[in-house]
Amino acid sequence: MRSFDLSPLFRTSVGFDRMARMMDAMAQDASPSYPPYNIEKLGEDSYRITMAVAGFGDDNLSIEVKENQLRVTGRLEKDEEEAERQFLHRGIAERAFERRFSLADHIKVKDATLENGLLHIDLEREVPEEAKPRQIPIGASTDKAKSLPRS
Repeated sequence: MRSFDLSPLFRTSVGFDRMARMMDAMAQDASPSYPPYNIEKLGEDSYRITMAVAGFGDDNLSIEVKENQLRVTGRLEKDEEEAERQFLHRGIAERAFERRFSLADHIKVKDATLENGLLHIDLEREVPEEAKPRQIPIGASTDKAKSLPRS
C-alpha cells in the first residue's frame, strides 16, 4: 500500500495540509542511499545526524535550513589533473549529493562539524515559552451576580 487516504482526518481537523504533503512525499520518494547517515537521539531534546562524506571538505559541503527542511549538499570541483587520472577500480564515491531531512516544529540546528570524513549536525528542540503547556487558574465566582435585583 503506497498511498494513504487522509480525507476522513480532514473532516475534523484544520491546518494539517503539511502533514498530508509529507506523507505523500514519503510514499513517492525512492530514498537515495548516498551518502549513508545515522540519526541519533542524544537526550530528551537533542539529536545528531551523522553523514559519511569521505573525500569532501568543509568548503565542498553546504547545510541549509528552510521551512522545517534541512538540506545538506556536497559538490566536488574536478580539476584537469583529476580528469586525466585512470582508475583500475573506483570504489570511493565522489559524486555530488543532496540529502533532505524534514524537521519537526521548534527543532533548531545548533552546530555542524566535519571530523574524519564524518559530518555531524547537532539539533535541539527549543520550544518557546508561549508554546509550552501552562496551567490556567480557575477564579472563584463573585457574589455580585447573585445580589443583583431581577427585573
